[in-house]
Amino acid sequence: MLTMTKHKSSTSVRDRVAPEEWEQRVALAAAYRLVAHFRWDDLIFTHLSARVPGPDHHFLINPYGMTFDEITASSLVKVDLDGNKVMDSPYEINPAGFTIHSAIHAAREDANCVLHVHSINGAAVSAQKDGLLPISQQSLFVLPSLAYHDYEGVALREDEKPRLVRDLGGKSYFMLRNHGLITVAGNVPDAFLLMYTFESACMIQLRAQAGCGELVHIDPSILKTGQQQAEIVTKEALGALAWPALLRKLDRIDPSYRS
Repeated sequence: MLTMTKHKSSTSVRDRVAPEEWEQRVALAAAYRLVAHFRWDDLIFTHLSARVPGPDHHFLINPYGMTFDEITASSLVKVDLDGNKVMDSPYEINPAGFTIHSAIHAAREDANCVLHVHSINGAAVSAQKDGLLPISQQSLFVLPSLAYHDYEGVALREDEKPRLVRDLGGKSYFMLRNHGLITVAGNVPDAFLLMYTFESACMIQLRAQAGCGELVHIDPSILKTGQQQAEIVTKEALGALAWPALLRKLDRIDPSYRS
C-alpha cells in the first residue's frame, strides 16, 4: 500500500544517488507521465521499470498506489530482483506486479527498461486469435520482433517466469494474450518509442476492422524488410528528435516529474 507519509525532498534523494541514477529516474518518471498523457495507464496498475546504471542488479519502479501522472524522479522505489527495497523510501511497491519485470530483467542483460501497459487497444488486440495483423506501416515495424505469451491468469506465480522468458526470447515487442503489451529495450526512450509504435499499430487495426471492409495485408516480401526499415527510420530520430521533443511537451504540461 502507498504510505501517506510525505516523502523526503527531491534534493535529498538526488544527493543520495549517483548522477547516472538520477538521470535514469528522471527518464523513467517522464515515461510514466507520458503513458498517462497518452491514456495507456490503468489507474495505479501495471508497471514501467528501469535498471539502475552500475554493477548491482537494482531497478526503479513506481510506488504502489500512485497514479502515473503523480510519479516523480524521487518517488520511484529502488528494488532488487526480488522486489525488495534496497534504498530507504516511505513508499512500498506491489511485489506481485514486479513478477513479469523481474523475470525479463534477470534473463536479458539488454533489458534496461521494461514497459508494461494495459492499454485498451493493446488489450483488445491481445484477445484476437490472429494477434497483430500486417495491415499498417506501424505493424511493419513491430511484427519482425513480436512474441506472444498465452494467458495464465494474473501474473503472480514464480513458476510462470520461465515460460515468460522462453516466449519472449530475444524479441523487443511482447503481447500477453488477453492481457496487454510489453516492450523491452536498452534504455527508457527506446522502450517508450517501441510502445508508442506498438499501441498505434493496435489502435489502427481496431479502427480498420471497425470499418467492416476487406483489409489489405502488407505484401510478405515487404514484411521481410520490416526490421531493417525500422532501424533506418528510428536510428537517429529517437535520441536526437523524438525523446527530447516529448520531454519538452511534458515540461510545458507539468515539469514536476523532474523533482
